[in-house]
Amino acid sequence: MIPVVDDHSILVEPTRKGFVTNYPPYRYWRTGFADTFSQEDPINIYVHTPYCIQRCAYCHYKTSTLKDNRKNEIDDYVDALCREVELATHKFHLDERDTVSVYFGGGTPTLLSGRNLEKILECLDKNLKFRSPEITMEGEPVTLTKSKAAILRSLGVNRLSMGIQSFVDDVILRTGRHDTERQAIKAIEIAKEIGCSINIDLMSGLAGDTDESWAYTVDRAIDVDVDSLTVYKTEIYANTAYYAGIKNSILLVPSDDEEIRHAAYAMERILSSGYNPSNFFTFVKDASAAQRHTANRWRGQDMYGFGVSAFGSMGDYSIQNASDTNKYVSSLNSGNLPIERGYRLNHRNLMARHVVLGLKLIKLKRREFARKFGFDIAELCGNSLARLSNDGFVTVNDEEISLTKKGMLYGDFAGSTLASEIESGAELRRSAEKSAVVVGDRYDSYR
Repeated sequence: MIPVVDDHSILVEPTRKGFVTNYPPYRYWRTGFADTFSQEDPINIYVHTPYCIQRCAYCHYKTSTLKDNRKNEIDDYVDALCREVELATHKFHLDERDTVSVYFGGGTPTLLSGRNLEKILECLDKNLKFRSPEITMEGEPVTLTKSKAAILRSLGVNRLSMGIQSFVDDVILRTGRHDTERQAIKAIEIAKEIGCSINIDLMSGLAGDTDESWAYTVDRAIDVDVDSLTVYKTEIYANTAYYAGIKNSILLVPSDDEEIRHAAYAMERILSSGYNPSNFFTFVKDASAAQRHTANRWRGQDMYGFGVSAFGSMGDYSIQNASDTNKYVSSLNSGNLPIERGYRLNHRNLMARHVVLGLKLIKLKRREFARKFGFDIAELCGNSLARLSNDGFVTVNDEEISLTKKGMLYGDFAGSTLASEIESGAELRRSAEKSAVVVGDRYDSYR
């Protein structure tokens, strides 16, 4: 039986909702973007594949099922994506920087033909400066065949991230997918044969999950013995089938209390099985299995996103491509980059982003923050840190701020709380007035 978590000591309003993928949130982004990005540091690449063989009932991403698309349309998309690589590399001098990671997300990248995958990777390799990059490919179990796995190995893919979500067939069926436990196990076996580092995703809070079914999924995930296990919370968005089902009272998902109990069970079982956290939702058997791509981005390295709706962070800018596939392809056919909106972060935004993304990695170094931004994070966020510490979400010492197990369980709550205090500006102004390391023009920019 999954134990109940005692939350009676919580004085603030914690939540597991609102997983942060970007900072600031998309709602603040506007049209327009920088003409150039003058950086020489390493860069990370994201490639978006919008195609799936089935649409998950909880999915809110820009995807399109194969029944709506023909082969030539996918070929046209891949051609456009390669043109984007060429145009962006030339305009932003991406080839002058070491590319240290490439992440294929979606959608279902493993659904692409071997020829299309080869074309994209050859284009990236030709235009960018690869430096032994981590190359990650997302995939669904039903799309990973032995022949496709051999192609991935030949193309240099060295990490596979598989969206298993649940090992219980009935739970998976309610998501609109038709995978089975047997297919999932077979796909994992195939992935192991090509020598990739393997991550599998699980999701707590899926419709139909009970204490017993969730415990089975977690235990089965441990049994299959992969390098990395990720546990995401199911979040309900208005453009999903889950949302419609709940609104029409024909679908029931676990309550918030049930979901957090499931998440707590997963954390304890995974930790007790020899895995260690690499971030608040991913656990690895060995540090070498930790995903470099997202960790690099959360530490502040630049990332350029290729493909429809793909986003990136370049210097002080966040940018995103057009989210309509026809518009995306049409722009590139006309010789134009498809960047549709963006946001230029000020110094305060950059500090908030550093905290909310950096704390995903569990520890936030105080000296690094002070060296980069000119403030002591413990003074800057004194009120929030005191509450978070008293309520057991974080620990604070002279070196770092660290998430506790409770803080990990509540995801981005601690980081978002600290970022909110930074954005409020009150402590920022007080700290600026008494800090000898802050130069005047920085202080003026916060007034």
